[in-house]
Amino acid sequence: MTEVVAALIVEKGKFLICRRPPHKARGGLWEFVGGKAESGESKEAALARECREELGIEIAACGVFAEVTHTYPDITVHLTLFFARILAGTPRLLEHTEMRWITPAEVRAYDFCPADEEILRKIADGIKTGENLV
Repeated sequence: MTEVVAALIVEKGKFLICRRPPHKARGGLWEFVGGKAESGESKEAALARECREELGIEIAACGVFAEVTHTYPDITVHLTLFFARILAGTPRLLEHTEMRWITPAEVRAYDFCPADEEILRKIADGIKTGENLV
């Protein structure tokens, strides 16, 4: 199983999503910024590294929002999504082809990676129950 980390970065009621490059697995799909943890690397350190590499920002992980295990045809991932806040920098496209700040109500307008679907349901359910998840 591959450990994957991602960031739920929230600002002004919207959260950041990024579109995978076409040459990568699941190319063209939307996701939360993040990636694979390297051997011996903590999840928080992996998240900080991935955000630097992919968006050029420094972040702080602020607790786990959700954990999901998903099996793709080529890989099984254990995804940990952290609440995160930007400490320095402005997100810019260093890896992805697009990025957007969206509201939870806009989620269905985007095709996300399958591993993110359970997380997106949790965000949507929070809206229905009045929880302010973002």
